Amino acid sequence: MSRLIAKVCGLTDAADAAHALHAGADLLGFVQYPASPRHCADMASARGPAGDKAVLVIVDDDVARVEAIARAHAFLWVQPYVSPPLRAGAVHRLRDGGLRVLLPWPDVPGQQPISADLYLWETSPAATGVHGGSGQSHAALHPPPGDFLLAGGLDAARVGERIAALPAAQRARLRGADAASRLESSPGRKDPQAVSDFTRTVHALEL
Repeated sequence: MSRLIAKVCGLTDAADAAHALHAGADLLGFVQYPASPRHCADMASARGPAGDKAVLVIVDDDVARVEAIARAHAFLWVQPYVSPPLRAGAVHRLRDGGLRVLLPWPDVPGQQPISADLYLWETSPAATGVHGGSGQSHAALHPPPGDFLLAGGLDAARVGERIAALPAAQRARLRGADAASRLESSPGRKDPQAVSDFTRTVHALEL
């Protein structure tokens, strides 16, 4: 199996993005959501160093606006938080438009299977009150319907244990891990050592 993907999310400036790249991050998440402490106010500057590793993390039911922002800032990947009734249609449109979708998949039962390029298995916003970046783990009871990144309260100290606890059938679909708030020195600012430790640990894991 190829090396696991290390995704560093919630980047807000070019310096943190450049360090994450230097540390070996495979995907870098930039949040477009003013209510979040990780909202990226200067998207053009912050995402610049990330190239095709940049992921637009956005909370918006207006898929046309999501597409427009993605194209304006040359994102290839989108992580869209869309209301459940609109989710399937939004993902279909984004993918038809040539964008790659990293679909948030909260750990809750009864979700409609939706085809995506990759899934983000994370703690439910209904449990945390926020869309990602809560620093809280989940029970890993309701896996996504395809290959996924594991998220939810991860850092270098926790990621190996959390992955090892997954059943074999779920580990077979695991493609990497995502971390945000536990890699911070303050909300929206990354701790360089925590980022380096996380990416190095994820890349060293063997399934």
